[in-house]
Amino acid sequence: MKRTIFLKVFGGYLLVIIAFTSFLLLFSLSTIKNFYLDTLARDLEKLGEALKLKVIPYLENDRQEELDAFIKKFGADINTRITVIDREGVVLADSDEDPGMMNNHKFRPEIAMAFRGEIGRSLRFSNTVGADMLYIGLPIEREGHLSEVLRVSLYVKDINHLYAGLRSNIWRTIIFLSLLSLVGAFFLSRSLTQPIKKMKAASERIAAGDFDARVFLKNRDELKDLAAGLNLMTERIQYQFSEMSRQKEELNSILFSIADGLLAIDRQGKILFSNKIFQDTFQVEHPDGKFYWEAIRDREFNEFIKEVQETKKNMAKELGRDGRLYLCRAILLSSREEIVISLHDLTEMKRVEQIKKDFISNVSHELRTPLTAIKGYVETLKDEGGEKCHGYVDVIDRHTNRLINIVKDLLLLSELEEGETKLEFEQIDLDNMIKSILKIFDQKIIQKDLLLQVHIGPDFPLVEGDPFRLEQMFINIIDNAVKYTEKGKIEIFLKRENKKFISIAIQDSGIGIPKDHLPRIFERFYVVDKSRSRKLGGTGLGLSIVKHISLLHNGKVTVESTLGEGTKFTVILPIKPPQ
Repeated sequence: MKRTIFLKVFGGYLLVIIAFTSFLLLFSLSTIKNFYLDTLARDLEKLGEALKLKVIPYLENDRQEELDAFIKKFGADINTRITVIDREGVVLADSDEDPGMMNNHKFRPEIAMAFRGEIGRSLRFSNTVGADMLYIGLPIEREGHLSEVLRVSLYVKDINHLYAGLRSNIWRTIIFLSLLSLVGAFFLSRSLTQPIKKMKAASERIAAGDFDARVFLKNRDELKDLAAGLNLMTERIQYQFSEMSRQKEELNSILFSIADGLLAIDRQGKILFSNKIFQDTFQVEHPDGKFYWEAIRDREFNEFIKEVQETKKNMAKELGRDGRLYLCRAILLSSREEIVISLHDLTEMKRVEQIKKDFISNVSHELRTPLTAIKGYVETLKDEGGEKCHGYVDVIDRHTNRLINIVKDLLLLSELEEGETKLEFEQIDLDNMIKSILKIFDQKIIQKDLLLQVHIGPDFPLVEGDPFRLEQMFINIIDNAVKYTEKGKIEIFLKRENKKFISIAIQDSGIGIPKDHLPRIFERFYVVDKSRSRKLGGTGLGLSIVKHISLLHNGKVTVESTLGEGTKFTVILPIKPPQ
């Protein structure tokens, strides 16, 4: 059952009033009764202290009968029961009863306390007189010893009469005040809940899409501020809603006009959005709201999405469909576990790329034969030509050698890119391999007076790889370090990164590479300083070969460089690459 705010507020007031009145009633009555009893007890104590002075002479002279007569007369005069008890608990005198007929009083609470030297007090039912009584026991000392106890007591019935009348008056007062409080609570609760009802009705209209709903209150309190805030919020929501609608239309126009296919799915696999390019690619109509495996009948694509959902990582994969090749990228929105997938058509780009590769490969093959012939004639001219021809022949020879190197590198690069190279894996001691490679550059290092240092870390393992290809890779990197370092040193660091990978870093103190050139240095034919590279006989293909050899070994190569300070190439290789 729905509980309204009015019932909650009014009910709260009601519970507070009931709790307060109950506490007030119990506390006040109990306090008043205890106060009255305490006052009465103190009066009885004073009375007993005065009476002891008159009782002691009778006790000293052993006049028990006279004492009983005195006690009966004095008790009747002051309407108070008086009792005298000896050390053994025997009643010597009593104002209301015959002492000889009374039981032993030694273990009565007030008597026991008095014999301990304290003023005894007890409120209980008396079996002797058959009524509730308040007892006060006072110790009597004679000759420095406790000898008897004087007990004075009163009937509690008079206290109960007063207590009953007082309780009745308090009840009437509390009921009147409670009713008055409830009336006030009713009107106060109503004044609080009526504005809330108005704001509730306005919020329901806003939730239904009516942004013209407003609340105007006559209150001059926080509720009026709340209503003003609600009105301001409604205005802003109306503006934001209009703005979002406009932006959504613009976004939809962009998404539907984009050249790539787009798909968005939620964590359950339902399609949230797909543009026309995607729908045309997979030949589906109105897939939004359906599960992707129901709408899209492509096993490879569906397995790709499933893999992204399971690994929860961004992924990219080339997928073929209807004779065309697409780059499929999946981006996981981790906060909502939704996946956005884009399809980029690579068909034309791959075709052009293949044409370029085929062209380079064919040209390289075609150039190799005439260059070999030219090289042969150049060597013949060197042997048979006169002194006048030597300068020209040297120029022809240098450029022919450069062309031959370019053709060799192009053929090697084409072979690596096509994946036609079959690697011959075996265990390799990279430390020995690099030391053997460095012997090739001994003469150049001595000529430039360079310092060469090789640092090998602890536990450096043997590595599985193709020794011929790895040797090609390190020759290219070290050759660049020697070519572009005129002074200083070249350092090579071999260390184990973890259980699976090792790193080989070649660091020089050469001319360095400008920062804006670093992203492109692994591209084919890309050189930083063309005139210097041509002078040193570079082909612009060495680093591209390095990159492809590292990729064939499931590794990677990175570069760090500061212009004028040097360059550092780092090759990361697996100790045992996967088959």
